Amino acid sequence: MKWDRWMKLRESIRSELVNLTPHAINLNNGSEIPPSGMVARVSSKHSCFDEDGVCERTWGDVINLPKPIAGTFYIVSSLVLSAAKVSDPERVDLVAPATDHPDCRRTKLGHIVSVPGFVR
Repeated sequence: MKWDRWMKLRESIRSELVNLTPHAINLNNGSEIPPSGMVARVSSKHSCFDEDGVCERTWGDVINLPKPIAGTFYIVSSLVLSAAKVSDPERVDLVAPATDHPDCRRTKLGHIVSVPGFVR
């Protein structure tokens, strides 16, 4: 969906975007969504390191994710979005920055400058 269409949809349903990542989200249109101060994460457990310095990691539950509120979209990391889809597939209020979209803007070194919108 083009950003203009997204903004019109957003305005028509009067949604609010709450950024649950630890950093600001910069959009291609020049707007910035600051972090809310709360960070949603996926818990993890790690085994002991082996003789090669490698350990096993297992993913756990999504933590610090607020309950859905009508008209609110929560911006989360792609990892949180993926984990939440498994634990609660009915949850449609979660979005992640579209970092893999072809319109994502990057520096020459590949660092993300801004994203065109969000994925669900």
